[in-house]
Amino acid sequence: MNLASTPRPARQPVLRRYILSWTLGALLVVWLTLIAVAAATGFRETRKFSDGQLVAMARLWLEAAPTGTTRNSIPESAGVDHEYMQDVAVLAWENGRLVADTHRMAPGLNLSRLPLHGFSTVTLQTEHGVGEWRSYGVQLNVGGRQRRVLALMDMDKRFELGKDIAKHVAQPAILVLPLVALVLWWTIRRGLRPLDRLSSEVEALDGFAGQRLDTQHRFREFFSTVAAINTLVDTLQTRAQREREFASDVAHELRTPLSAIALQASAAQHGASREQLAQLEQEALRAGRILSQLLDLARAQRTGADGPGGVVAQSVALGAVASDLISRHAQLGYETDHELSLVQPATAVEVVVPPMLLELALRNLIENALRHTPRGTQVCVEVWQTPQAVGVSVSDDGQRGGPPPLDTSPPGGARLAPADTSGLGLGLRLVERIAEQMGAGFERDAGQSPMTTRFTLRWKR
Repeated sequence: MNLASTPRPARQPVLRRYILSWTLGALLVVWLTLIAVAAATGFRETRKFSDGQLVAMARLWLEAAPTGTTRNSIPESAGVDHEYMQDVAVLAWENGRLVADTHRMAPGLNLSRLPLHGFSTVTLQTEHGVGEWRSYGVQLNVGGRQRRVLALMDMDKRFELGKDIAKHVAQPAILVLPLVALVLWWTIRRGLRPLDRLSSEVEALDGFAGQRLDTQHRFREFFSTVAAINTLVDTLQTRAQREREFASDVAHELRTPLSAIALQASAAQHGASREQLAQLEQEALRAGRILSQLLDLARAQRTGADGPGGVVAQSVALGAVASDLISRHAQLGYETDHELSLVQPATAVEVVVPPMLLELALRNLIENALRHTPRGTQVCVEVWQTPQAVGVSVSDDGQRGGPPPLDTSPPGGARLAPADTSGLGLGLRLVERIAEQMGAGFERDAGQSPMTTRFTLRWKR
């Protein structure tokens, strides 16, 4: 299996872009939040700053006792300007008499609507037009004199000051954002480099050639992925080897009857005898049985738990299936002079499997015993259960030789080694495949005396 030849989806998302987009999105949210906080902070601090300036100006006038009611004109060249300086108008009264009006705003004021002490916002008509002003007023009795001071500040100028402060607070965030985005892009690209390397190795992996991934990876997050892929490759190799051996077994099984059919057919052209025709029929039936087993195997591999053949796992009584198969093979046992018997406990032994697969496996074991043992052989089907497992066995005393070695490497119980079943017929291969699909172990041993061969399907509890 060359993964490099597998077509990719037309619009397959790139992990790097996915991570980068989410990271930049989160960064943008943080940046916008910072801008909003900076703006709110700038305007809040401006309000505090300007209100404090109003209070300071009013206090200054209270303590300085101004003597003039006009505003002194200061030239711009005097150098007393500042970017954060706010123009403040001051009005002062002593015993109800106006003594100071720096911006000539007294005619537009309605003193009855202004508090004697505290802040307020008023709309005034000045020489520059109508606008909103922030005011702070205070009235005190000092030395028997009643003094009142009112300080005012243009709200438009205060808003401009707030924007300026907010801009200076937010400007570093605006300048740093591209740099942070660039660093994040580089970091993500650098961090995903091991994943890109692993992806390239997997893409170039050829499972049928036995290639495996290197397990010496720097990051342990990749360990489970690499182990799973290597396990998959090993499983693929094992199955590929078994398929090759199975194809060899099929070729070996079919070669004998087909060769005999060709030989008998050639001889029959010059006058067929009864014996030749009988042999031709026997070999044709043998080839037919092999093809029937191949069809059964293809059906068992094609149908899964929800397959098209309606093969659904359900609770099945092993004894009932065995009894039905023995009754259906009674005639064949009579013709081949075999004694068929069934042994089962009083309590029904049940397993959850697809019924069709169980019947197919057990039928092949019974037919294997009837066709590959001498006449007069006893064939016993036994259903059994223990605290650890349940199962069904097919035993015979046909002296077919000792058991082949067991391949214990796969999980789920011992199984027939593929190299040792070629002479036992295609049926055992079929049973082995079906046992895997049912989650059962398939075993062979000598059985209990007087039996000499026993095949077992075992389910662990």
